[in-house]
Amino acid sequence: MTRLTSSVPEASAERPVSRQVLADHVYEALVERLMDGRLQPGAAVSIDKTARDMDVSPTPVREALARLEHTGMVRRVALKGYRVAPAFTQDDFAQLMEARLVIEPANARLACDRLTPETLAEIERSIEDLKSAPRGPSFTEFRDYLDADQRLHQLIAGQAGNQFLLAAYNALGGQLQRFQLFSGVGITDADFAIAEHQAILDALRAGNPDAAAEAMAEHIRAVKARTIADAAAVGGIH
Repeated sequence: MTRLTSSVPEASAERPVSRQVLADHVYEALVERLMDGRLQPGAAVSIDKTARDMDVSPTPVREALARLEHTGMVRRVALKGYRVAPAFTQDDFAQLMEARLVIEPANARLACDRLTPETLAEIERSIEDLKSAPRGPSFTEFRDYLDADQRLHQLIAGQAGNQFLLAAYNALGGQLQRFQLFSGVGITDADFAIAEHQAILDALRAGNPDAAAEAMAEHIRAVKARTIADAAAVGGIH
């Protein structure tokens, strides 16, 4: 496995690197390996070996893997450690989107009356970033697009004001499983996603909870349909 010390920031006497920063960087490095297929379904992910590869202690690796477990991309097996999860099936994906259809429209409805001008501006900025982000076939090329796409959903979830809905949203693990299908292909639905994000923002800015919830639901339904169609075309979900 390629050593990734360059992806992990080095500590200095003046400014030591915090454990959280290290865990974040280890997480990003592991996501890149998973998204680009360097870690294949079923492969073992050794905490100690990964720590040596990245020149960090086992602790940030352990924390990053625990976080990745929430995405469904790795699984912890009793007495055996972590393994890369089997490839997503169409049924898995359908269940994920059903869960998102329960949680995210509710988040949008609740957030509608709680969003500040500053948060609305952040959501608008995420859409602008979505428009300008690269959409190429490798994860390094569409990483910024993924970040901008997830940011809108995370901002709305954080502003809904319901700790249990937020925990449920976080447990879904964002959209890494869906974006894994774009590896080697590139982003195929950017124009649709941008328009749908804009519709959500417009409803939030208008202060219309019903419209915000419906715009979010429409977006998730459309994402589900596009992903299944695209995956069928490239053999990504079975």
